[in-house]
Order: sequence, then structure tokens, then C-alpha cells
Amino acid sequence: MAVVRIDTILTDLTAVTVDPSRPVAHRIGIHHGRIIGLDGDLEGVRADRTVSLGGACVVPGFNDAHNHMALFGLSLTEVDLASPPMRTLEDVYAAVAERARTQPPGSWIIGSGYDQNKLGGRHPHRDGLDRAAPGHLVWLRHTSAHMSVANSLALQAAGVFSKAAVPDGGRVATDPDGRPNGLLEEQAQLLLRRLRYPYPRAQLVEAVAAAGRHYLSEGITTCTEAGIGQGWIGHSPVEAAAYQDALDGGRLPVRVRLMVTADTVHPLQDSPGAAPGHGLDLGMRTGFGDARLRLGAVKVFSDGSLIGRTAALCCDFADEVGNRGYLQADPEVLREQIVTAHAAGWQVATHAIGDRAVDLVLNAYAEAQARHPRTGTRHRIEHCAVTRPDQLARLVSLGVVPVPQAAFVGQIGDGMRTALGEERVPWCYRHRSFLDAGLTVPGSSDRPVVRGTPLLGIHDMVNRRTQSGEPFAPEEGVSPLEALRSYTAGSAYAGFDEAELGSITPGKLADLAVLSDDPTAVPPDRIGAITVLGTVVGGVLAYGADALGAPDDLSPGGGAVRSTTPP
Repeated sequence: MAVVRIDTILTDLTAVTVDPSRPVAHRIGIHHGRIIGLDGDLEGVRADRTVSLGGACVVPGFNDAHNHMALFGLSLTEVDLASPPMRTLEDVYAAVAERARTQPPGSWIIGSGYDQNKLGGRHPHRDGLDRAAPGHLVWLRHTSAHMSVANSLALQAAGVFSKAAVPDGGRVATDPDGRPNGLLEEQAQLLLRRLRYPYPRAQLVEAVAAAGRHYLSEGITTCTEAGIGQGWIGHSPVEAAAYQDALDGGRLPVRVRLMVTADTVHPLQDSPGAAPGHGLDLGMRTGFGDARLRLGAVKVFSDGSLIGRTAALCCDFADEVGNRGYLQADPEVLREQIVTAHAAGWQVATHAIGDRAVDLVLNAYAEAQARHPRTGTRHRIEHCAVTRPDQLARLVSLGVVPVPQAAFVGQIGDGMRTALGEERVPWCYRHRSFLDAGLTVPGSSDRPVVRGTPLLGIHDMVNRRTQSGEPFAPEEGVSPLEALRSYTAGSAYAGFDEAELGSITPGKLADLAVLSDDPTAVPPDRIGAITVLGTVVGGVLAYGADALGAPDDLSPGGGAVRSTTPP
């Protein structure tokens, strides 16, 4: 090899490389932030530092292909309403009341993570929140983030009682007497969001930094933020700047790809005669940036939530006769958003949960390609949750990347079963069928909708059991190696990163997760119990120095973890 002296050699390890040409390795050489060689490649090579990992398992750094990083970071300071510990609506009200005792009157109390499916089938009510926190404005987000509830003061401030116009693609739920009960679905959340938007840039930097620290503890080295900018999921028109501020300040410890909401892009004309498209000023689009921080896809929302009963289905929800959900915009508006983003050169990532929404998105992708032919688009369907057998072939023919969340099975699968009914469970969050059809499937969590630990996601890809222990379409399970490949190489492919990330291969970036056990070798029901001992990003040990008994910095010089960002 050309390099005879390198920065670091990691030894005394078993690496599951996710590289079919060299599936296992026991030594890894790192130089200038990249993997320089494995095993025999390193014979005769000297290193400034040799680090023993004590027999640990090493895998490529995990890559969460769909998460909400800023939203998760913000949720760390909010009232935690997840179940457990919440078991009843009274638990929710008690948690709100406890927070109210610590905050001055007139301030906001924000909570997140409640799931009506785990609270007896009922959402919190305006009256209960009024009793729990008189004098405060209360806003509680559903775990799906596709709906939220508010108390009377917040509803009044948002103009809900005075009949403020409800945005298309949303609904204000009411009591039998017609009075708003506090529940706002989908785009109707913009009525409340306007009171908080835009979030201060400094607050977003803190949220992103907090999320990044948490991700390192789970072995995550790359993630895709699934919606920044405007719309009900965005936090600021300059949200990308918060990520850049975090990067500049050494506070963005993982690699991030930023999806831009369709509400944020606007018409652009490239040149006379060119196809008009939607984009950002100066023509920036998918791929702008570098290995640390890069623009990803345009994010389009076509429908809502399965457990919230707002996803657009072809048939009724099993437990709500007459309800087939709804689209978040007029079908023609959604089609135009997709076609114009494609025309401008973007990768398009469209949220589609229900099979009716999936049909609409596939039709729009086909039209976009027919009108503006492009190769290698890798357009995505985020979630692709309820996918009929007849839709599989269309996914393949259009080269679409489905982005399901296996962790939904383990954490909210019981609610999904109730919503769909047994006959449609086999179509829900498929994985085996996607792989068998020849599709590349990334791994992702949609955090903070559910706990986003990648090893839990891999566990659920393999085991397919709900929180109650019931099997959930077990025929859609995959092998542990296939699950690991999804959370590494599959996610890299979905983000156009396969040349740099996704496997332990010489030449690629040295992004690694050091584990207490091999997820491809332990009994399948033990995968979720594996712990992360260390996380390496660009050759720098960013997490786990104490657990590994290793120096903080694997590059020359050692010392404390550096604030400068690795390659």
C-alpha cells in the first residue's frame, strides 16, 4: 500500500463490514478520517496509535434515514407524555399540572408523545387541560406529530374559537355541541404553530446539539432530518442556518442530510426555454453541501397518520366506519409539487402512509419522469406504510426507495393493527416483500414518533412483534444481517452516500459503531439489548472513551475530544 505509516489501527475486534466482498474483519486501519485497510492490508504498516477494542463487535455507523432531529432535541425539554409512563388521561393531566406548578402564569406548557391508543382510545380534552393548568397556554403533541391538543387559552390565542380559517388538509375536532374540543389534526396545527413560529435560532442550535449527543450514544453517525423550513413540520425559515451554526461551533457531532419542505421551495426559472421547477434561491438542490452537512430531498406531505386515523386509505379504517382519512392538500396541488421539484433536479421524498396516498405519489412520480426524464432520481416514499401487493411492481419500475420504520411495529404496532384490521396487517410496514422485489430499503425511526435507537429498529425488523408481544406480519421479517444492512448501506444509498458511507470498506469514511455483541450472531430476541460501547465519526472517537478504555481521539495527539469536526 502507498501509506506505510497511518494514524490508527483498531485491533482485537470482530467487524461485520456489510461489504459482501470482505464480510468480516479483525483489524481496521484509519488514516485522515478514512478506512485505509483491513486485516492483511495492514501487514508491515505502522500506526501512530494501536487501540485494542477488547473483543468488541464493530459495525458501520448507523444511519437513520428519516428522523426529526430538531423536534427530538426540543422534546427533551418538554413534558414527556409517552406510554409508559403515561397509562391514563389522568396521568397526562397530572403531568401537565406538575409542570404548571413550576412555570409562571401565562407561559407555554409544551408536551409531546401521547398516544390515544394507549390511553383508552381517547385524546386529552380542552376541559381537562384547563383544569390541570389554569392560566397557562397548553399544547400537547401526539406521538405521530400529525395532531395535537390545546387548552382554551391556546385555542383562543390561535383564533380557533373565533372561527379562524382552517388550512386545507386539516381539521378542528369538536364536541357534539360544535365547540372545539382541543384536537387539531394535520394542517390545522398551523393555527397554533403560528404562535410559536419561527423558533429562535439559538434554541434550535441547542436542540440540534442535544439530539446529536444522544445519537452518538446510540451509534448513529449520520441522519436525515425529514423536514426543515416552513409548513407544520418546520421550525424557522432559516432552519438550515441553525444546523450550520451548530456545525461551525463544533456542536453537530453527526453527519446530517436536510430535507426541505415543499412549502419552503418556490418557482425558479433556470433559463429561457428550460422546464420551470421549484427550488431554493441560487438554484441549490439535493446534493449541495459536503459529507458533514448536505441538502437532501424536497419533502412533500401527501397524507397523515395511521394511528391517528388521518392517513389516506382506499378502504375504511377498521374501527371507524366511514373514515378513510384524507390528503393534506388537493391532489392536483400535491402532483404539481412533486412534478416541479423533480423538474428542478431535486430528489423528492413524499410522506405517504395509506395505500390511496401511495397510489397518488406513484402516479405523480411516473408523470414527472414522463414529462422530464432523468436517471438516478431515487425518489422516495417516506413510510410507504400500507402497500398493496399490486403497488410493489410500480415501486420497482419507477426506481422508488421505500422508507419504512420497523420500530413502529414494536412500539405502536398494536394501535396500527386496531386501525387496519387483521386482513390489512400483512400490507403494513413491509420489509421482506420490498427486498424480495429488488428494492433497497433504508433503516429509519421517524424519531421522536417512537424511540429511535437503531438496535431497537434492527430488532423489530427481525422479530416483528408488537409491544403486547403479538406477532405483526412475521412473514415480513428479515435476517439480522439484512436488517443491519438497511440501517447502514441501505440508508447510505437512499441519501446518495454509498460511495462514502454504509460499509467498513477501504476508502470510505471511518464512521463506526462499537457494540457489546454481534447483532448478526446473538439470538434474535436479544438484538435490542445490545449496548453501544463507542461511536467513531471520521476517525474520531466521539462517544465511549470510558467504556472502551481508549483515548478520546483516535487520531495523532490524543487528548480530549476535539471541537473541530472530523472529515
